[in-house]
Amino acid sequence: MTDFDTGAFPDDLLRLQEQLHRAYAEHRTLLASLPWSAEPLEGWARGERYSHRGDVSTSPGWSEEEKQGVARLERELRQLALSVSGHPYWLTVPPEGRGAARMDLKKRTRPAAADEPSAVGAA
Repeated sequence: MTDFDTGAFPDDLLRLQEQLHRAYAEHRTLLASLPWSAEPLEGWARGERYSHRGDVSTSPGWSEEEKQGVARLERELRQLALSVSGHPYWLTVPPEGRGAARMDLKKRTRPAAADEPSAVGAA
């Protein structure tokens, strides 16, 4: 392993990774709020089609607005992921340290879960 300091991330890279975390969360939330199928499909009863979730209700599909919202978020995710992974900073990190540095960046910028206590005011 290398002694390279992974703590010296540029501010713009930190901001990009934070935006990427937020975009992933928004994407997950949107998908969870939508019907299970983007196109209208009949549901089925447990046992048919090997459903492990029990009965599956009929999906009305997604509206054009919902499809556009998902597509917009997916474009944003791709652009942010490319911006983070293609950032010039990575050329300054020795190849053998890039994986660890990438994980460190993700950890440092990941938002705290809603049920985690805030560091503010903590003893």
